[in-house]
Amino acid sequence: MRQHKLDGLIKAKCVTIRHYRSHKKTKLINLSKEAQFKEIFQANSKKIYHLCYGYTGDDEAANDLMQETFMKVWQNLDKFRNQALISTWIYRIAVNTCLSYLRVEKRQAKEELTETIIETKGEEISEKNEQVSTLYKCIAQLEENERIIITMVLDELPYVEIAEISGISEGNLRVKIHRIKQKLTELYNKHERF
Repeated sequence: MRQHKLDGLIKAKCVTIRHYRSHKKTKLINLSKEAQFKEIFQANSKKIYHLCYGYTGDDEAANDLMQETFMKVWQNLDKFRNQALISTWIYRIAVNTCLSYLRVEKRQAKEELTETIIETKGEEISEKNEQVSTLYKCIAQLEENERIIITMVLDELPYVEIAEISGISEGNLRVKIHRIKQKLTELYNKHERF
């Protein structure tokens, strides 16, 4: 259904933009807007979903926010100025979309789960998925900028790109990541004790 909504938004229009594959090479490709969007969606949708899930802790909300992010990407694709990686631009859109959602909903990510929901989910998922769920609960307790950075690290974005998105130097980023990992380890260990 969601893919159908995205496909319904797409109309053919030629635009030339920079296209990045695996952050290794930069090429100019003249594709229709539809083809560009499909490639962009395929290359970035999983990472954007993880980012949204990190903010919401809810699969349905994460999917909705991912969809909203890509609707904004579609609407503004011709305004992309090629001053950064397209994935960096998409990440910023996703972060802003998630923050707007949280402001409107006036809720903190993942902390609204009741004990019943947690027990039900615990029975349904494997131990590894439970560990991932716990990790996301811990990530939700971090400050906003820390959540953004650690989510990008988990998505294996290059440090150069993370530094550009977060607006800090690469050296400061490495220190910040180290501190975030320490903080997450403490949060995770506290959570495991309960």
